[in-house]
Amino acid sequence: MTSVATAISLIPRSQPGTGRASASSCSPDLAKGPWEFDAAEALAGVPAYGPGASSGDRAPSSTPRQGQLPQEYRDATEAELHERIVAAKGKLGERVVVLGHFYQRDEVVQHADFVGDSFQLANAALTRPDAEAIVFCGVHFMAETADILSRRDQAVILPNLAAGCSMADMADISSVEQAWAQLEELFGTEPDAEGRVPVIPVTYMNSSAALKGFCGEHGGIVCTSSNAAAVLEWAFARAQRVLFFPDQHLGRNTAKAMGVPLEQMPMWSPRKPLGGNDAETLLDSRVILWHGFCSVHKRFTVAQIEQARAEYPGVRVIVHPECPMEVVDAADEYGSTDYIRKAIAAATEPTVFAIGTEVNLVNRLAAEYPQHTVFCLDPVICPCSTMYRIHPGYLAWVLEGLVDGEVRNRIEVPEDVAPHARVALERMLAARP
Repeated sequence: MTSVATAISLIPRSQPGTGRASASSCSPDLAKGPWEFDAAEALAGVPAYGPGASSGDRAPSSTPRQGQLPQEYRDATEAELHERIVAAKGKLGERVVVLGHFYQRDEVVQHADFVGDSFQLANAALTRPDAEAIVFCGVHFMAETADILSRRDQAVILPNLAAGCSMADMADISSVEQAWAQLEELFGTEPDAEGRVPVIPVTYMNSSAALKGFCGEHGGIVCTSSNAAAVLEWAFARAQRVLFFPDQHLGRNTAKAMGVPLEQMPMWSPRKPLGGNDAETLLDSRVILWHGFCSVHKRFTVAQIEQARAEYPGVRVIVHPECPMEVVDAADEYGSTDYIRKAIAAATEPTVFAIGTEVNLVNRLAAEYPQHTVFCLDPVICPCSTMYRIHPGYLAWVLEGLVDGEVRNRIEVPEDVAPHARVALERMLAARP
């Protein structure tokens, strides 16, 4: 199967979308090397997420930026980069472990020792205690999580520092601390007759280490898309309500499935007094949802599901819980990336699957299970902007740096944040689905 990167480069810039055949991309700039955006942003002094699903999101000034990739890596062909990566890994042996997220491009995933979601990969790194370096081909918050869970003498490396996450950036520590102060002033801090505190913070894995640390320090917890329901049950046993950030859709879809009425899930908009709510609404709430979202999963619509059903009667529609509520409601099933992968793998009869998640994973599943028809609900090739910033050129650069004894792009969580963040992650591990 043609990789997403190759498919984009083959699309004529003037050609309009032609539906299910994915003959268009959300940006023709995706055919360029990510280093072009790194250089342009450095020159302009304005951070951005680059082309792809998050191109319209505003990047905060704190967004990490990547220095210019050396010319030899920019000029190298895909085959040359492949050979250099293989050679570098061969020289490093057990000293390095390469992790590849499900959403990474195939040209990178083929070099990964482990492939999975963010938390699976952070845990996978723990199985390689002899590794001096953990190269995380994902985004910034994932590398931070790996650093929190790994030994202090292990170096966690992000091949391109500009691989951030627009959703994670939608909830920053300053805004969350301001929200928390307002909520404590409204609710107080005394527990009720059942010993439940007025509110407890829950952060999605897709958040900064600072927010994980905030949750650990304030009695809260981290969740993944796989265990969000178990985590909310844990939180409800300890608190009257939950402040859930940064993804509103995961919070809403999970709580709704647990029987929480929509009217008890107000939205918190940062920079507005009481998040844009009145006191009575917040006092009646069970889950306070942060105004954040994933730009990849926001692209999926009910109309796309209806089109898939019209074209393929009996199609099995599975979407990610980061999709809007109406999309989740219209689908046959919803679940994490790992749930989607396992559902396709478990199908015993040839099945048509319409999948609502990032296109790199969908295309990889289609190639892995040719007995099924697997396609992305979104007919436009529009990968995660920041995952797309990881390119074989950057992977070769950091690996060859390790061969030469140089650690490039190391991610280190501050010592005053890591212990609290580790507590929140350990609580999550104990909250089994």
